Amino acid sequence: MILLDISNGWKTAIMVVALIAVFYLFMIRPQSQKAKKEQAYRDSLQKGDRLMTAGGIHVTFVSREGAMATVEAAQGCRMKVQLATLQPVPERK
Repeated sequence: MILLDISNGWKTAIMVVALIAVFYLFMIRPQSQKAKKEQAYRDSLQKGDRLMTAGGIHVTFVSREGAMATVEAAQGCRMKVQLATLQPVPERK
């Protein structure tokens, strides 16, 4: 039976690689997947979609100009907001 003798330097290197892998799998990758999903949602917005701003205001999507969006909170009451602040309206239970 052959036993592998791993020096302390290799043990440390393996632990660093393992730590980086854990951070990637449990923190970085899920966050980037969530960001991609949110971006895809914002790209698919169409006129008349019901949304909610980050401040909790329920609005209707009107148009998009780059990173800004025009939304309507009430009949004739239009506002310009950052596109990144828009999110779907939560479903009622």
